[in-house]
Formats: sequence, structure tokens, C-alpha cells
Amino acid sequence: MQPPLRAVALMGPTGVGKSALALELAEACGAAILCCDSMQVYRGLDIGTAKPTRKERARVRHLLLDCCELPDTFSAARWARLAHEAIRAENAAGRIPLIVGGTGLYLRALTEGLAEIPPEDESVRTRLAEEAKRLGTPALHARLARLDAETAARLSPNDTQRVLRALGVTETTGRPFNDWLRTARKASARIHCPVFVLEMPRETLRERIAARFAAMMDAGWLEETRWLASLELPEAHPAVRAVGYRQLLAHLRGACTLEVAVRDGITATRRYAKRQMTWFAHQTPEATRGDAEQLAPRIQRALAGEMDA
Repeated sequence: MQPPLRAVALMGPTGVGKSALALELAEACGAAILCCDSMQVYRGLDIGTAKPTRKERARVRHLLLDCCELPDTFSAARWARLAHEAIRAENAAGRIPLIVGGTGLYLRALTEGLAEIPPEDESVRTRLAEEAKRLGTPALHARLARLDAETAARLSPNDTQRVLRALGVTETTGRPFNDWLRTARKASARIHCPVFVLEMPRETLRERIAARFAAMMDAGWLEETRWLASLELPEAHPAVRAVGYRQLLAHLRGACTLEVAVRDGITATRRYAKRQMTWFAHQTPEATRGDAEQLAPRIQRALAGEMDA
């Protein structure tokens, strides 16, 4: 049997300081950073996703950045396939990569695998998208609840992307989306990947999020969002619905003032960070948690290949 692939994961909510800690540790250990972020994969979305700068990329190799060209969409399954390839290549060269990010679903897709869910019929998807515009996503969510109560219970009535996906698969296959999830096929490649979750006091994180949002605005985030708007992507596209971008797009469309957009964006980012913390608490119970000072030496040992890290 082939030995398991080896990686180390540093996860945590947005704004908690993962990137700074990862850069320091990866540089010291000669490791590559494998980015686990559902928005940093998109080329052109740099400021609002807090991508590493050119100087930071010069210091440490970063993998799985800018690997998707808009208007294409990315997925957890696609990320997991690319991550497997990257980890295998790093291991073959005698290195253990450091997975860094806040997208817990991507990490789970890598370590546990995802359900082999068939794609929706294109005509079904088109029809549902039109119905969502005409009737509203809550109406489609109610239909999903009649066909697949378990999936509907997990989704917000306003989560257009996931409601359309679940309903599209259900109507295409005649089988509830939740049934497909139950028959998930585990990833074929085994991975040894200790997980570390970076934490800090909630009030400190709230202040950091507000300060970072302001800094990104100063760096030209509004202009970056203006470019995104020019692409005229569908409303259900992940880039359009991304936290921060969504609020700034509302301003550019005349729905609110810039001041309101920034305020709402900060609030949405804080809520997103809270959801991330909840995810890691429930989905990674085996993870080692702590602040940067507590985690740094343990992550360093793990990157050095010590199994008891």
C-alpha cells in the first residue's frame, strides 16, 4: 500500500492572522503554502480576497492561487483534485506543504472526499435560474423542502447558489440531493494532515476585521469591484455573492451609499468569521487550537515531519 500523502493545515476565520503566521513558518521551514480559499482561486480578485502580495510570494511559494479565470466557477472537488496533485509533488520532492485558509469545505473535500454527485441537466438549471429571478429563491427553497426536507433544512432560503444546485440535481436525477450526499465516495488517496486552528479573542477579531476592511478600501477595493461589475456575471456566481464584494456591488448599482456599503460589508465579514469559527468547532473537533504563540512551534514540528506534532 502506498504511504499516505502528508500535509499540515493552518485554518481559522478571516482576519485572524493566518497568512502572517503561515508566511513566517513556511519561510523558516522551506515549505510551500497551499492556499485553501474559495475566492483566492479567482484571477483578478486580489484586494478583496487579501491575496499574498508579490513580495510575499517571492519569499514563499504559494500554490492554488489564480487558478480560475472569470467567468468560470470553481468547486471544492476541483480544488481537492489540484491539492492532491500539489501535495503529491511536494512530498515527492521531500517537502510537506502548509495548507492555509478559511474554507473548511475545501479541506474536508481533500481529507475525506466528496459525494459523486451528477451535474444538473443544463435545461433544468436554466429553467430554475429563471424561476429564481421571477419567483425569488425562497419559493424554490420551499419546493426543495417538499422534495428533500433534510437538505432544505440545512440551507438558507436566500442561498441562491446552493438551493439551485440541490434542486437542480434532485429534479435532474429524480433522487433527493441528500441521498447523493449519503453515498459519498471517500477520497482514494490517504492523507496524513494534522489540523491547527488559529484563534484570538472575539472582540480583537472584530476590531481587526474593521481595520482590514478599511485598509483594503484604501488599497483600491472599490475599483477592483467596479472591474468585477463590468464582467456582468450571473447573480448566483460565487464572486458576485462573496462577502464584501456583494456589498460594494450594491453601492455601484446605486442601492446604497458607499458609507452604508462599507458598514454592511464589515458586519457581513464579522458574521462570516463567526460562521467559520462554528464550522471549525463542529467539523474539526480533533484539531489543535490556540493563538499564534501556542501553535507556531507545533506547526513547525509538523512541517519538519515529526509525527507526534
